Amino acid sequence: MSSGDRSQAVGGTRSYEVRTYGCQMNVHDSERLSGLLEDAGYVRAPEGSDGDADVVVFNTCAVRENADNKLYGNLGRLAPMKTRRPGMQIAVGGCLAQKDRDTIVRRAPWVDVVFGTHNIGRLPVLLERARVQEEAQVEIAESLEAFPSTLPTRRESAYAAWVSISVGCNNTCTFCIVPALRGKEKDRRPGDILAEIEALVAEGVSEITLLGQNVNAYGSDIGDREAFSKLLRACGAIEGLERVRFTSPHPRDFTDDVIAAMAETPNVMPQLHMPLQSGSDPVLKAMRRSYRQDRYLGIIGKVRAAIPHAAISTDIIVGFPGETEEDFEQTMHVVREARFAQAFTFQYSKRPGTPAAEMDGQIPKEVVQERYMRLSALQEEISWEENKKQVGRTLEIMVAEGEGRKDGATHRLSGRAPDNRLVHFTKPDEEVRPGDVVTVGITYAAPHHLLAEGPTTRVRRTRAGDAWEKRHAAQAAKPAGVLLGLPTVGVPAPLPAATGGCAAP
Repeated sequence: MSSGDRSQAVGGTRSYEVRTYGCQMNVHDSERLSGLLEDAGYVRAPEGSDGDADVVVFNTCAVRENADNKLYGNLGRLAPMKTRRPGMQIAVGGCLAQKDRDTIVRRAPWVDVVFGTHNIGRLPVLLERARVQEEAQVEIAESLEAFPSTLPTRRESAYAAWVSISVGCNNTCTFCIVPALRGKEKDRRPGDILAEIEALVAEGVSEITLLGQNVNAYGSDIGDREAFSKLLRACGAIEGLERVRFTSPHPRDFTDDVIAAMAETPNVMPQLHMPLQSGSDPVLKAMRRSYRQDRYLGIIGKVRAAIPHAAISTDIIVGFPGETEEDFEQTMHVVREARFAQAFTFQYSKRPGTPAAEMDGQIPKEVVQERYMRLSALQEEISWEENKKQVGRTLEIMVAEGEGRKDGATHRLSGRAPDNRLVHFTKPDEEVRPGDVVTVGITYAAPHHLLAEGPTTRVRRTRAGDAWEKRHAAQAAKPAGVLLGLPTVGVPAPLPAATGGCAAP
């Protein structure tokens, strides 16, 4: 097809869809990709469009062993659709794109754009160049061009936002490929972070989550070992900011000043997600995790002493190479001692390019599965017991959007407690909007949620609820589409903008 034909095919309204895989950092990046595309004149495709968008963007993850198979399977399903629809474009970004580079175009020659983790801001320009030149554009930057939070955004929530404080990681965990793809840690200036948060609060955001691959190592790049605790305290001084969370920290950098800042800053929530990975000292050593069981449990003890109602969650890998039954029992011991509110448990899978993938002592699948089931059963029991302790408490719940799949049938609403537990509550008589805050009494506990079946004792309408209402009204009044404009050249001017470390180990 000629350039003129392709140009005509894209001359009207152009829709886009972004498919996201992986950690909170990828979710945050996808909000930026959506913002960049809308800034360039694209409109979001309706939910459930299933490849009917004019531009489909895959924001990939390289954490799992079969990540590439999943990607190429999805790309294969789009190939005939692209053949039938002149002008349709496909872009692949994220960690797998950073790792595989030219391999993607070789295996899926119908892909138009491949871009890396460091240059997401180039997507609109690369799409336009691919259209004009009628050939695939592969651009992988080796270092960060701009922090994600300095790019335009289309935030998924009107009342909660991600804020990136650092990118990259200086650790060398043997199971993780992220540092090789995201690079060494690079910190944002504290003033830039706080200015972004203040701008978000001015827009109506009342909850922010600070993101970093190793979020509490913040400061190592700028030479201040207490920078993270200072940042938490500074967040406490921002008027209108009701809830502050962060993810994911590393036990190595979890210092006493951070615990003190969490306990003494009222809007820092009583919640901590801190990956354990294994409770066995020999396995932790093989993983190159720079702490041991005693150190980890010591941190948990200090957090509970300073913040008695804190909900602590974790990540655990089962079946790491060389893990013996005794090693696994040490993990079970830590789970019993730590009393996690929730644990994200994973069966070890090889990450191509990581040292662990080449280690001796790979555990048979059936052994890993059996251990995984035992661990899951133990954690389910503990989660339920810990949730039962919430029955009888009165909690302030920030109303959420889309968290209660059965809310319509049960005449309930859903939201998050300060410690991030999911709470379903009876719908009050007065109007309640996402972002508003309700006060309820907990009457029942399940392993993964709480119920408040009595009447709501208080409804507090908030600026965050106003922001949700304003966005909802604007979306309802939005015209059918907009014309495609030329992408902005260079880095866009900073705009007010919106979990991070890898959620999966």
